[in-house]
Amino acid sequence: MPFALLTIIMFKKLTFQNKTRLLLIPYHDTEAITILFLYGVGSRYERPEINGVSHFIEHLMFKGTKKRPTTLDISRDLDRVGAEFNAMTSKDYTGYYIKISQAHKDLAVDILSDMLLHSKFDAKEIDRERGVIVEEINMYHDNPIMCIESLFEEAVFAGNPLGADVAGPAEVIKKISRKQILAYRDNFYRPDNLVIAVAGKIDDALRADLEKKFIAKATVPSAPLPRFVEYATDQVVPRIKLQFKETKQVQLAFGFPAFGYHDKRAYALHLLSIILGGNMSSRLFVSVREKRGLCYFIRCSPNFYQDTGNLMIQSGLDKSRLDEALAVIQAELVKVKKQGVTAKELRDAKEFLRGKIVLALEDSSNLAEFFAKQELLLGKILTPTQKMKKYAAVTLGDIQAVAREVFQPNRANIAIIGPFKEEKYFRKRMDLWKNF
Repeated sequence: MPFALLTIIMFKKLTFQNKTRLLLIPYHDTEAITILFLYGVGSRYERPEINGVSHFIEHLMFKGTKKRPTTLDISRDLDRVGAEFNAMTSKDYTGYYIKISQAHKDLAVDILSDMLLHSKFDAKEIDRERGVIVEEINMYHDNPIMCIESLFEEAVFAGNPLGADVAGPAEVIKKISRKQILAYRDNFYRPDNLVIAVAGKIDDALRADLEKKFIAKATVPSAPLPRFVEYATDQVVPRIKLQFKETKQVQLAFGFPAFGYHDKRAYALHLLSIILGGNMSSRLFVSVREKRGLCYFIRCSPNFYQDTGNLMIQSGLDKSRLDEALAVIQAELVKVKKQGVTAKELRDAKEFLRGKIVLALEDSSNLAEFFAKQELLLGKILTPTQKMKKYAAVTLGDIQAVAREVFQPNRANIAIIGPFKEEKYFRKRMDLWKNF
C-alpha cells in the first residue's frame, strides 16, 4: 500500500544538550535502514580563496581514521555486508549516509561516527586527493550537459558565493592548505549545525548506539556558528554567460531568479515548472521536441535555497535551429503569463508530484533526506501529507501570478556552452523579448 507513506506522522525529533538534532522515521515494511548525517554547510559559506573546501572535506572524510587507517579499510567493512554509502556536497548542506541491512546497523553507526569524529586529514592524503578532485572538475567541464547549470547560476547569482562552483576552481584546490581545511571543518562540523536522520526499521538499540558513539562525544565550540552571505537579486538587465566549446550540440540554460525554501510561492513555482517542463507531456516537451523536433531533451526545474532560488529551463539544441528553439520557449512563457494554465494541467501536475513523492519515499534513503533537509534548512518539518496539502491549495490564479512575477524579460538569464564567442547574437534575441 504505497500511498500509506503519505500519511507518515510518527517521526520523532530529539534535541540533545549539545544541540544535535536526531530524527527517527520508522518504516517497518523494510529490512533496510538509512543513517544520514546532514551538516548545514556548503559552497555558499566559502570565500573565493577557499572555494571548494566543503567538497574537499567531504572527500577527506573517507581517507582514514586511527581505527580504519585507509579508504580501503572503510569501504571493505561496508562492501562485505552489501551496504550503500556515499556523501554529497551542495551549496547549502553536506551529507554522509549509509544504507544497510538492519542486521548490520551497528556497523553503520560505528563507521559514520568514526569518520566524522576521527578522520585523520593526513597531509599526504590531502595532497593525493587534490589530483582526484581536479580530475573530477575536469570531468564536469568536459561534459557540457553536466556543467551548464553551474554556468547558469553563475549568471543568476553574480557576485554572491551561490554563483560559485561547488567543487571550486582547480587552482584553489591545488593550493588550499591543511590548516585552512581544518579551520573550516572546525567552524562548521559541530553538533549545533547537524541533523541526524534515521529512516527504516528502527529500534531502541540504534538510538542508544548513536548517543554513545557520536552524540555524547560531539561538543559545541564557543564561537558562534558562521552564517552565509544572503542574496537578494538586483538584476535589471538580462545576463548572458557564454562558454566556448566546439560541440555539435549547444547546451542551453535559460531562466530567472525566483524564491527560496521559506517562500509560500515556492509551491506554485514547483507546479508551474512541472506544467512547463517536468515530464514528457509538459508544454515545452510537446512544443519544442514533439511538434518541431528541435531537441532530444528539454526540462524545467526550480532550484531552491534558504533565501532565494531560480527557475531553469535546460535543453540540448542544434546550433542552426537555436534561435527558433529560444523563440518557442519564450512564446510558451508569454502564453503562461497572459493566459495562465488550465484546470486539468494543474490537477495533473499535482497528481504527478504526489506520485513522485510516493515512489521516492519507498526508499529509506530518500525518506531520511526528505525529513533531514526540512529540519536543517527550514527549521520545521512537514510530513508528506502536510506537504501535499500545501500543493493541493495552489490555485490557477497562484500559478499565473507566479508566472507574471518570475518571467520578467529584464531578469532573464541565459547560459550557453557551444561554438560561440560573441554575445551579440543572444543579446538580440533577449532584446526582441523585452516587449512581452
